[in-house]
Amino acid sequence: MEVVIHNIRSLFNIGACFRNCDAFGVKHLYLAGYTATPPRLEIAKTALGADDTIPWSHEPDILALIDRLQTEGKAVVAFESNPSFPSVEDVQVPSDAVILFGNEPEGLPEDVLNAADLRLYIPMQGTKTSLNISVACGVGLYALTHK
Repeated sequence: MEVVIHNIRSLFNIGACFRNCDAFGVKHLYLAGYTATPPRLEIAKTALGADDTIPWSHEPDILALIDRLQTEGKAVVAFESNPSFPSVEDVQVPSDAVILFGNEPEGLPEDVLNAADLRLYIPMQGTKTSLNISVACGVGLYALTHK
């Protein structure tokens, strides 16, 4: 499994996503759009070394990245806080899928969602309709890798 995080401003959240990727055996983390890249002290603080062990690359153009990954035969799965999408609990994805997460205020752009092979959401029961990116990344990866 590979992960793409797109347009993430918080360096601490980026570091936490590195940790999540390490915890769930992710093979590569793509830092897309304006997402910052290591080495940065704030990323290292929450990554706790995962920024040194998880292979990563910066990809400024997420649509070009999606096209390239799909050409390689990989399924691209986008998470979004939209309950009309299938629940992550109800879907099996290939182990070599590429999982996309956007930022909390805006999510993934519509053109990115449309380019994905599958769109999923994480069911929630509270009054809020979204999760922090690092939390969504951890919950989503846990759900996909523990079926």
